Amino acid sequence: MMSVGQNEKPVETSIRNKLSEIFKPSYLEVNNESYMHSVPKGSETHFKVVVVSDKFENLPLIKRHRLVNETLKEELDSGVHALSMVTKTLKQWEDSGQKVGKSPPCMGGAGL
Repeated sequence: MMSVGQNEKPVETSIRNKLSEIFKPSYLEVNNESYMHSVPKGSETHFKVVVVSDKFENLPLIKRHRLVNETLKEELDSGVHALSMVTKTLKQWEDSGQKVGKSPPCMGGAGL
């Protein structure tokens, strides 16, 4: 049986579950940024994820992003329009002060 949160946010829940399962992150953040864009209220079309995982050790940024894209292929093929991602190792995350910049507002979206 699905919890209320899963029913209300099926795409966000799927993204969170898949990233958790595949990357076993020490830190994971999944932000639905759809409200910043010209989409209907409650949409799940624009996401930003922060994934901190040892699985990214010795991988260049492009390969990290490809791994995340492959993991979320189903979501990207069925309604997720935009996916912003931050992919770091635990050391990189600690060295960054565990901070991630804000996403810029969408040109023409509600975020202006």
